[in-house]
Amino acid sequence: MIFKSSFFSKFIIILNSMIPHLLLETQHPAVNITSNGNQLPRFASLKAHRVNVRVGPDKNKYNILWSYTKEGLPVEIIQEYDNWRRIRDSDGDSGWIHNALLSKQRTVIITPWQKDKSGLSPMRKEPSDQAKIVAHIESGVIGKIRQCTGIWCQIEIEKRHGWLKQIQLWGVSPGEKIF
Repeated sequence: MIFKSSFFSKFIIILNSMIPHLLLETQHPAVNITSNGNQLPRFASLKAHRVNVRVGPDKNKYNILWSYTKEGLPVEIIQEYDNWRRIRDSDGDSGWIHNALLSKQRTVIITPWQKDKSGLSPMRKEPSDQAKIVAHIESGVIGKIRQCTGIWCQIEIEKRHGWLKQIQLWGVSPGEKIF
C-alpha cells in the first residue's frame, strides 16, 4: 500500500521508531532512587521473629493489619517514608513496617506460587542443568542467597548449599546478579 500523505508517512516512521522503547519499558519495571540513595523497589528480609504490618507509616496512628512470625522472610520494599518501609510479600500483600525490623540479608522463597507444595525444585551442585542434584527443595522453603548469576542463584538452606534456577525463586529480581 502506498501512502500519498507525507504526514501519515512521517507518523508511521515515528511510531515504528518508538516501539522498541515502549517494549523495553514494559519488560523492565521502573527503578527509583530514594533521597538517601536506596533503590526502589528492592528486596530485604525480616530481622525479627515477629513483625507487625501496619496500614500506614506510624506506630501510634495506624492499626496493625497482620503480623509475620518468620524471621528471614523475604519482602520487597516498594516505598519509603522516614524510618518506615512499605513492603510487599510473595502473595502480593503490602503494608508498612519500621525499618529497624528489616535486614539487608537477602533471602528467597522457593516457588511460593506453587501452593500445593507437591512440586520439588532440584538444588544442584553447580549452576547447570546437567550438574548433580544435591537436594530436592519443597515449595515455600526459605533460603539465604550466597550469589546469583542472573540465571542461577546459590542458596544456603540449613547449612546446605546448592544452585537453583533464579526463575524458581521469589526475593530476587529477574536477571539480577549478586556477588
